[in-house]
Amino acid sequence: MNRLLLFCFLLISGSCFAQTEDSLFFRKIADEILVNGKAYENLRVLCKTVGARLSGSPGMYKAEDWGIKTLNAMGADKVYMQECKVPHWVRGGKDEAWITYNDVKGKEVKIVLDVLAIGNSLGTGSNGIKAPVILIHDFDELEKRKEEIKGKIVFYNISFNPRYIEPGSAYGEAGISRRSGASRAARYGAVAVLIRSLSESVDNNPHTGALAYDSSQPKIPGAAIGLKDADRLNTLLSTGQTATAYIKTMAHFLPDTIGHNIIGELAGSEYPNEFITIGGHLDSWDPAEGAHDDGAGCVHSIEVLRSLKAIGYKPKHTIRIVLFANEENGLRGGTKYADEVVTKNEKHIFALESDNGGFTPKGFDFMMAPALLIKIQAWLPLFKPYGVYFFDSGGGGADVSPLNKKSNIPVSEFRPDSQRYFDLHHTRNDIFENVHKRELELGAVNITALIYMIDKYGL
Repeated sequence: MNRLLLFCFLLISGSCFAQTEDSLFFRKIADEILVNGKAYENLRVLCKTVGARLSGSPGMYKAEDWGIKTLNAMGADKVYMQECKVPHWVRGGKDEAWITYNDVKGKEVKIVLDVLAIGNSLGTGSNGIKAPVILIHDFDELEKRKEEIKGKIVFYNISFNPRYIEPGSAYGEAGISRRSGASRAARYGAVAVLIRSLSESVDNNPHTGALAYDSSQPKIPGAAIGLKDADRLNTLLSTGQTATAYIKTMAHFLPDTIGHNIIGELAGSEYPNEFITIGGHLDSWDPAEGAHDDGAGCVHSIEVLRSLKAIGYKPKHTIRIVLFANEENGLRGGTKYADEVVTKNEKHIFALESDNGGFTPKGFDFMMAPALLIKIQAWLPLFKPYGVYFFDSGGGGADVSPLNKKSNIPVSEFRPDSQRYFDLHHTRNDIFENVHKRELELGAVNITALIYMIDKYGL
């Protein structure tokens, strides 16, 4: 056998041995999590004993305590808090809205709407706002009808595009109404906005979420309405019927307060000063328990630490679990974490976030150099038995993206099946009972396996 053939034989043999060794270790990870896993129980405790945990609320502080206790109980070598200032938006009570119109007999008809104030919006005050409502389907129509907007409540009825296979694409497109619709309408004299909830669900649960005001325009109130109410209002106004809307919300900001990233570490055996970060965001919106968004990501991350320690794996690099503060309406926790990495000149080789729910795993997106992605894609056959079939170039999770922007650290986000996510996202039904135990655990299996591969082979 000549030298070239011998080299190729040894290369292939070594690769096959590594694949077999890693495949066996994947099975060990899966057995530990699927048989002895704690993610589902940890999520139950978070949802049922803490519940909603919006930044600045009492629930936020209870969640921080839960994070510290849980990381310690799961075997972290070190647990600590990283302080950051967070916004303190308060809903201020029950949100109310209704419309009135005259039927064909001239009788006034009143329809009560199921609404939630949009996060970070300012309220109407105790008297509410009552004004004619105008139907707008997109910003192009807003521009064409700008002379009709003054003194009215704008109803943005922007539906999810059903042609997108991934609902996240529809969310990004339709979400412009929530993010900037209030300021766009205020430019032309609107007094408030109602938006169609960002979902394609078949229920009537309104979805909250954050808006961002344009400082050059008046800050007018905004509220989201349930999809059945949106359809009913759209049908009414599309016939040429005139209607008056009333909105009452008491939302307001209190001064910024102190919050914390909660951090747990599994010390590295060879490179203790080189870090791999895995995280989810600990805060949630206030209507429900934040089970999928993002309790699931928090318990996924903790399960990585617990399972590796339980099977006796000693990582080469320090694995750092971060339960981020304030992703929902400020991203202060992720920004603070990245700033500290820069300030301390820490070496980070990789960071991953789980913030797409606890559904059936499908893949991972990566933000990294093409050569690194090619290296990782070679591992994909190991993951396919556990339901993961793509490693794509794309984004990283919101909280880890600042690491890439500030320090060019490779980042990733876990991508489970997304078809049901926006049925629950930012609503009162994002509760523990809507998380499937097996799906949640399989997500933890795949995240743990990826972290093991990156720790073992580096980037």
